[in-house]
Formats: sequence, C-alpha cells, structure tokens
Amino acid sequence: MSVSKRIVVTGGSGKAGRHVIPYLLSKGHEVLNLDLIPFPSTHDPDNRVYTLKTDLTDSGQVFNALTSHFNMAEYTKPHNPQPPDAVIHLAAYARNLLVPDNEMFRTNITSTYNVIESSSKLGVSKVLIASSETVYGACFSQTPDTALFFLSFPLDEDTYDCNPMDSYAISKLCGERIARGFSHRYSSTTDIYALRIGNVIEPHEYARDFPSFIADPTLRKRNAWSYIDARDLGQICHLAIMKKERLGFQIFNATNDGITTEENTLVALKKYHGGDEKLVFTRELGEREAPLSNKKIKDVLGFMEEHDWRKYWKGGSA
Repeated sequence: MSVSKRIVVTGGSGKAGRHVIPYLLSKGHEVLNLDLIPFPSTHDPDNRVYTLKTDLTDSGQVFNALTSHFNMAEYTKPHNPQPPDAVIHLAAYARNLLVPDNEMFRTNITSTYNVIESSSKLGVSKVLIASSETVYGACFSQTPDTALFFLSFPLDEDTYDCNPMDSYAISKLCGERIARGFSHRYSSTTDIYALRIGNVIEPHEYARDFPSFIADPTLRKRNAWSYIDARDLGQICHLAIMKKERLGFQIFNATNDGITTEENTLVALKKYHGGDEKLVFTRELGEREAPLSNKKIKDVLGFMEEHDWRKYWKGGSA
C-alpha cells in the first residue's frame, strides 16, 4: 500500500473525475471533491466521496475550500485541517458550445488561476491541471484549413508549436502558462503538471462508439487517433502525485498507448492524414504508437496502460 495523501479534486463529478476519484480511493488516498453538483452515487456505492459545493471563479471560496475539512468526521480529530498534499484541477467547461465562448474562456481561465494561486501560496506539493489535446490545434480548427493537418508526428509536449484558433483550446494553453509562471515562483515548494488529456473514454463507450470509429477512421482525425481511458487517467494522477523527485513545471500528454485504427500507425497516417506530402516525422514511431504520444509520461512517471481499446470495442467486458 502506498502512502496515503490528502487530495482535493475539482470537477470530480464530471466524466473524468467520476473515474479518477474511485481510482485514488482504491490507492488509499483521502479525497475531497469540489464541484457544483454531487458526486454520482453510481460511482460511489459506499458513499465515500464528500462534495463541497464551490464556485471556483470566486478566489475566496477556492482558498477556503483548500483549507477545509474533507468530511464531517474530521471534526472529531484533535487538529485543524491542513492544506492538502495535492490538488487535481479537472473542473472546466469541457469544450466549445456549452456556453458562449467568452463565458467559457472567463470561467476556465479564472478558475484555473484561482486554483493554482491558492495552491501555490498554501504550499501544496503537487498541483495537476487538466490541459487538453486541443492545444495542438486541429481538434476545433475551422475547415477547410491547413490547421486540420498536424505539423509533425508524434505530437510532442516539449517541441510542438501549439497555435490553436478556438477559444477552448486557447483557454487551456493560457492555463499552462499560468501554471508555468507560478511553478517558477514557488519552485521550492510546488510542482505543477499540465496534463494534455486526450479524448476521455468511459468503459461503456467502447462498445457504443468504437465500431463507428474503426469503420471510418477519419472520425478520429481531430483527436489524432488517440484517447485516454478514464480509469487510466486515474492511474496517471496517482503516479504524478506520488512522484518523489521535484520536477517543477511539466507538460505531459495523458493518453493511452495505441492508435485507434486497425492499421498500424505509419499506414494509418499515410491513409487518413492527407498523404506523404502532409507527413513530417520528428522521430520514428512505434508500430502502433498513438500519434498523440505518451512516451514522456511513461518514461518520467512510469505509466503503464491497463485499458487498451482493442480489449473492449467488440463487446469485451470493460
């Protein structure tokens, strides 16, 4: 059993969080969920997740929540609660067209700033923020436009020129810049990792969605034929929190290992990306390596995929 950490998760009631939190609990951690809606009981049969209703665009509420009790039982403890060991910031409008763009941008940026600022000033050791695959530019690009073609493969965290044109992706790129700045200032106490999360897939979505993805691989071009299983995202968060060495500010692609096509990677890219004249490679790709590569997170954090889409898409138990 690993050492238990006190972890605050924002937006834990959402699509990713409702799988990330149970994974963290399974590793022995204590978790407080900050959200505007309760944690779904379908993912918490033992009623272990306490949700503190919090408006993350209000800096005072964020600071107070990060110094809060995790549940009512903590009032029986002899000491006042201390700031958490880690904060995982998942809360956001998760794409364009949920609200007008200006409201999405305001909310995403303000909440991210508030969470990072409060966490840094409270001395929280590890802060993870949800960035996005969309920062690479193609996902919400306007077509027809050359932006729908990726500049090079693999999509690399540290060298790829991210220049998205949509408000959601820009909000995520701004969040990364906020994280980088605060990590620089508070480098002695706080590591901040931006997770460029791929298209999140829940267990029930394999049998529902992947047959059409495999039948028409062009449907996955905007996602770079990559994904992240929501449960594997939980593993990534756990590994990041438990990393003992100080890494400062880091960006990690949070994706699974393999490309979401029946063809191997090089064949698929030649067929579905736009031909050889549109393909630029910065290194050799593995036979079935996802174009949105997770090589860095495997090398640095030791991530090992558990949920390969090929086990589930034809109706296998997820």
